[in-house]
Amino acid sequence: MATLRNLKIKTGTCKRIVKELHSYEKEVEREAAKTADMKEKGADPYDLKQQAELEESNQKEGTEIEEAKSTIVEVEQLFQTTEA
Repeated sequence: MATLRNLKIKTGTCKRIVKELHSYEKEVEREAAKTADMKEKGADPYDLKQQAELEESNQKEGTEIEEAKSTIVEVEQLFQTTEA
């Protein structure tokens, strides 16, 4: 029974992480479009610099991906132990 509970928890975690990653990807695209629009309109250099820093920090995010990979590995291991 504990493995079924753990499996439900891990699959819920995977679903949440996938949802967050999709949201993150959309945010990165939205910010890139905003930066390009600001450059076209000749925005203030300070605003462009701040937007570029925001974009750079968004691209450095990668902890969710590592968390997703480790959770998926744990779910696969749970499936293997349940099947055996």
